[in-house]
Amino acid sequence: MTIASSSPPSRLPPGAAEGARTRPSTNRAKASEKPGDGRLAAVFLAPAMLGFLVFLLWPTLRGIYLSFTDFNLLTPAEWVGLDNYVRMVNDPIFWNSLWVTVEYVILNIGVQTVAALAIAVLLQRLTQSSVLRGIVLAPYLMSNVVAGIVWLWILDTQLGIGNEIIVGLGFDRIPFLADETWAIPTIAMINVWRHVGYTALLLFAGLMAIPNDMYEAAKVDGASEWRMFWRITMPLLRPVLAVVLIMTVIGSFQVFDTVAVTTDGGPANATNVLQLYIYDSAFGRFQFGYASAMSVALLVVLSAITILQYRLTRAGQTDLG
Repeated sequence: MTIASSSPPSRLPPGAAEGARTRPSTNRAKASEKPGDGRLAAVFLAPAMLGFLVFLLWPTLRGIYLSFTDFNLLTPAEWVGLDNYVRMVNDPIFWNSLWVTVEYVILNIGVQTVAALAIAVLLQRLTQSSVLRGIVLAPYLMSNVVAGIVWLWILDTQLGIGNEIIVGLGFDRIPFLADETWAIPTIAMINVWRHVGYTALLLFAGLMAIPNDMYEAAKVDGASEWRMFWRITMPLLRPVLAVVLIMTVIGSFQVFDTVAVTTDGGPANATNVLQLYIYDSAFGRFQFGYASAMSVALLVVLSAITILQYRLTRAGQTDLG
């Protein structure tokens, strides 16, 4: 038995029917908006916008202006044009600080990214225990200053438990924070210890978005865990990994408190990172104009690196269908 359709034949042109089907949902969305929604959204956004204007936009514009002056906090600022930038280009301590900062960023990002990725993959593939995730995140709950003080005691050349263990193993004491060769790698490892758990959890969240069906299908085809990592995990994790890299690079260039607590820029400017040099120029020698010029230079460098990273890693695109 056949059932005849009771609906009349459609006389709409091709494409119009689909538009007719989608139009009601659009109309319902518009109908759900109430007249006061715009004002309510503005009320919620106002504190964030006020904070952006007061704590970010205005200080940035003020800093750019001061970079063209000789402002020293005691006398009114006088316009000096590009003098601060000329001084910066000819300042060997500035270039040393920039190089020290780059050295720190390379060590910190390289070790932290590899360790965080390994931890995230192990958490995803072997266990998803919330207890382990809490343990991994625990160092991040400690402030940079406290972490620096704790590691300063542990790594003390004469009294630190770290060097006592090294001596107990039959090796000589290592001046981790008092030697020009060891200082920056040691500070980088302290910050890796503190931040690797947070970075691992960001990557773990990205791994959880990868459909498990892909791993199951690959297992059926006989793929090993190593092959699945390179053919499934890494390509699909790329957007999250790219954003994490951008965030960690920006954060690494802003290292200050760990260095200030452990070495204060020594020995012999071996750990005098750019942020510390800017702070010392501004609040140690009251050369706010010159410090502002170096801050603007750091802003330009970070902006260029961020744009380059964004384009090379295609951070705004996803490979998930």
